[in-house]
Amino acid sequence: MAKTELLQKLWKRYESDHDHAPIGTRAVVEWAVREGLLEPPTVDPLDILASQMSKALREETAVDKYGRTYRVNHACKITKNGVQTTFWGIMGFAHWEHLQKSFGQRRDMVISDLVSLRNDVDVCNEMYPDKPPTQVEMNFHDDVEERLFINNELRPLPTGVGR
Repeated sequence: MAKTELLQKLWKRYESDHDHAPIGTRAVVEWAVREGLLEPPTVDPLDILASQMSKALREETAVDKYGRTYRVNHACKITKNGVQTTFWGIMGFAHWEHLQKSFGQRRDMVISDLVSLRNDVDVCNEMYPDKPPTQVEMNFHDDVEERLFINNELRPLPTGVGR
C-alpha cells in the first residue's frame, strides 16, 4: 500500500472510532505511532533545512517604487528523468523564461484549487439538500481589485505600467 493510502486509511479508522469528531492530524499520527501502526520516519536534517529555506523564500516580499508588494523569489518545478526538482530564481535576476514558467505553474495551482473547491461545494450541497446551498463566486476580478485597494496598492500608475 502506498504511503498516502496508508495515511488515509489510518485517518478514516481513527475518525470513525472517535465518532467522526474533527481532529488535528498531529493527534491522529501520535495515536498511530502509539498503536504501532506507523513508524516515525528517519529524517534527513538537510531536507528539513531545505524545506525551511523554501518556506522562507516563498514568504520574502519587497515593495516596488509604486508601492506594490511583490514576491521576490519564484519557484519553478522541473522534471528530469522522472525526478522533480524545484529551482528558485530572484525577480530581476532570474531568466524571463523561468519567471514565465513559475507564473504559469502558480496559475495552474490556483485553477486546480478552484476546481476542487467547486466540486467540494457541489457535492456538499447535494449531501445536505435540507440546508441552503453554499454559493461560491468564481469571478475574482472585483475581489482582487478590492484587496489591492485595502492594501493601498490600487493607485494610478504611470502610462505603460501595468498590474
